Amino acid sequence: MSTVLLVRRLALLPQPLQFVLVGGCAAATHLAVVALLVQLTHMAPLVANVLAFLVAFVVSYNGHALLTFASAGARGWAVVARYFAVACLSFVANELLYALALDWLHWHYLWSLAGVLLLVAVATFVLSKFWAFRARAS
Repeated sequence: MSTVLLVRRLALLPQPLQFVLVGGCAAATHLAVVALLVQLTHMAPLVANVLAFLVAFVVSYNGHALLTFASAGARGWAVVARYFAVACLSFVANELLYALALDWLHWHYLWSLAGVLLLVAVATFVLSKFWAFRARAS
């Protein structure tokens, strides 16, 4: 299947499902980067999480701009800045909850991160849809 055909089919899905698919790709990227950095460089999980966030942001922004919220027609650096603010707010919540899960619950670092990413996703969708990717009136 060609990429264009795949994108057209994905565009027919309900927006929340598109958000989940793009978010899933970003979360998988996030988890993979953390795992690689921790395993290959012995980096502390919380430090690796910061770097993984930046890599996953690129995946997330592009997926949401080109698929999930494409119909809003919101484009430009202002949209990138608003979405980065949403992503940063989500990341702060992510990092705090991740630290709690690691330090208080003593869960495995990957299971902790997976759970935290799921918890933060709902607020990210709402802020993205109604603020970051909302088209501004001319």
